[in-house]
Amino acid sequence: MNWNGKKVLVTGAGGFIASHLIERLVTEGADVRGFVRYNSRNDLGMLKWLAPEILSQVEIMQGDLRDNEAVRNAVRGVDTVFHLGALIAIPYSYVNPREVIDVNIMGTLNVLMAARDFGTRRVVHTSTSEVYGTAQYVPIDEKHPLQGQSPYSASKIGADRIAESFYRSFETPVVTLRPFNTFGPGQSMRAVIPTIIVQALTRDEVKLGSLEPSRDFTFAKDTANGFVKVAEAEGVLGEEINLGNDNTIRIGDLAEKIFKLIGKTPKIVADPQRVRPGKSEVMKLWASNEKAKRMIGWEPRISLDEGLRATIEWISAHIDLYRPDQYTV
Repeated sequence: MNWNGKKVLVTGAGGFIASHLIERLVTEGADVRGFVRYNSRNDLGMLKWLAPEILSQVEIMQGDLRDNEAVRNAVRGVDTVFHLGALIAIPYSYVNPREVIDVNIMGTLNVLMAARDFGTRRVVHTSTSEVYGTAQYVPIDEKHPLQGQSPYSASKIGADRIAESFYRSFETPVVTLRPFNTFGPGQSMRAVIPTIIVQALTRDEVKLGSLEPSRDFTFAKDTANGFVKVAEAEGVLGEEINLGNDNTIRIGDLAEKIFKLIGKTPKIVADPQRVRPGKSEVMKLWASNEKAKRMIGWEPRISLDEGLRATIEWISAHIDLYRPDQYTV
């Protein structure tokens, strides 16, 4: 597919994955509109780290996904909608579940209704590996049961099912992409890899929650490539597709790997406030990416070690942006 001049919308444009996707789309020649949650500081989130020549080509629209009129204005006239907008922090969903459910479910409903009404060519709806909960078998394929182990994961299960219903009920051209844990330059300390890196670079102790859960990590450029490929592919409407490395690593082992790459050996300290409730913690995520290979021709190209080196390099150069003593919910 030739993206040159194609009008696309990215919701949640200020987010981590969205910023990498927008960079990719602009370089492909797309006419990109970014929908950013309004705030009085005019803060564009992760978009501010884009090169000026990239950011200058992005049309910024501010609003709230729960505002149907704002969403309709953003969707109007675009060829493709990449719906990444959501409240994603699991600890925050424990504190404010109503807001998380409202934004993630009603926001998705507003996007789908606008896309249906305006005849949008394709909607790429973003799910999360958290909808699977702790793996009942590995690797996790798209037939794995869904388990709402946190208010956040439950809200995303609801959003996924609404996307499915619009495809089945109204033939809305939606496909659901389900990234596993994405990491890379520009990510905040809300995620575990920057949390480890920032503390290891600046402290003799690294505070973490449980070391036993394991995750399947994908570098941000690979994840962005998956979004582009699923928007281009034929025969994927109504499908749910995993993006993951088909591998897993225990958090404790991940920390040791990062320490080795940095060249330091800080002490790991258990921090109770970072530990999820027992029945809510997802103990193992390990993606099957066979469907992504088969249907959209996608597989990860960047290894965990290579991605970690690039992330460490970026964080080292921007360490003043981080607050190593602060636990980011």
